[in-house]
This record gives sequence, structure tokens and C-alpha cells, in this order.
Amino acid sequence: MVGYCMATGHDGKEEVIQAWYMDDSEEDQRLPHHREPKEFIPLDKLSELGILSWRLNSDDWENDEKLKKIREARGYSYVDICDVCPEKLPNYEAKLKDFFEEHLHTDEEIRYALEGSGYFDVRDQNDQWIRIAVKKGGMIVLPAGMYHRFTLDTNNYIKVPGLLSLLPPCAFAHQIRNITVLYEVFFIVLLQAMRLFVGEPVWTPYNRPHDHLPARYQ
Repeated sequence: MVGYCMATGHDGKEEVIQAWYMDDSEEDQRLPHHREPKEFIPLDKLSELGILSWRLNSDDWENDEKLKKIREARGYSYVDICDVCPEKLPNYEAKLKDFFEEHLHTDEEIRYALEGSGYFDVRDQNDQWIRIAVKKGGMIVLPAGMYHRFTLDTNNYIKVPGLLSLLPPCAFAHQIRNITVLYEVFFIVLLQAMRLFVGEPVWTPYNRPHDHLPARYQ
């Protein structure tokens, strides 16, 4: 896939979600880290890894019928919202560092960018790093047991609905009735998180290696 050009599909999904193989540089993790020449990956390849993706209307998510259908079909039932900023979240910088530690969860995770952008890194079947860039309106679902990590890009802002469950419920969290969408927001000044799970939430991240967990073989 050397030099693959990201063609825009009929739904414009590639405008808000792109993927490419990463280089081996240890420079600033917020940089794109393209290989030379660039090796873009079609979103169909992500689906082969079990990663689902959509483009949704983030400006009107409360009334988005497409989002409602996804939510109902996949059984997302638990919701809470957590407002976090450096003044409210202890060890804020350490938490951002934790997000970039390769880990897995025993439940699937959703990432839906309401505002801003960021990178989610996963590995392919040959253990090579793939960087997934998600912008406003892009939603991805990572399967349970998939090793991954998250970082801001150089914009230092993202507002993400998803299943990234590294943050425990905080004092500012509250459940919202009749809404079954989870949002997690990562950015330098403020973090607002609406977290979604099937059933009761599971907050535990398992840093690599944890290959003995059943979720690795589902």
C-alpha cells in the first residue's frame, strides 16, 4: 500500500478517519509519524482487524438517527458524563502519559470525535503499528482485547465519545437517563467525558503483556 491515496467514499468517512503505517521514530508522539514514503491504509483493512468506523453528525448528535440505530443495535446502555480539567483531575499530565501506554480492555471501546482530533494506535496481524487519525465527526469501535494507545495530535484538543475507560468515575460524573451515548473528551484545557458500556462499566486497563486474558482470543 505504499503511496496509497485516501479516496473519499460516498459517505465522506475518509475525510474524518484516516490510517497509515507508522515509522519507528521516538520523536514527539503528537506528530503524524508517517513512513517515508507514506503508507496509507484503506479503512477496509481496519475492518479486517475488527475495527468499525462511521462518519456521524457531531453537530447534532442528540438527534442523529444514524447514531441512535448504532446504539440500539449494539446495546449501549450505560452512560455517564465527567468534566475534567487540570484543576479538577489529579496527576493530569500523568494521566495523559497513561493514555499512551499500550493496553487493552476486556470490553469493546467507542471513540467518537465531537470536536478536535487525535490519534489511536493499534497493531496489525504482523505487529506493525497503525496510526488512526480521527477528526470531528469520526467514530471508531475497537474490539475487546485489542492492544491500543491514544495521544493528542499537535492541535492538543479532542472531544471524543467512546469506550476509552482509563478514567474512573470522578466527583463530577453523573448519569443521564434516556441517553445511551458515551463521550470522552481529551484536551489540554478541559476534558468532558460521557462514557458508554454494554451493562455495568468496567474501568480496568491491562497494560501489555496480558495475552492470557480471554478477550485476546474472542
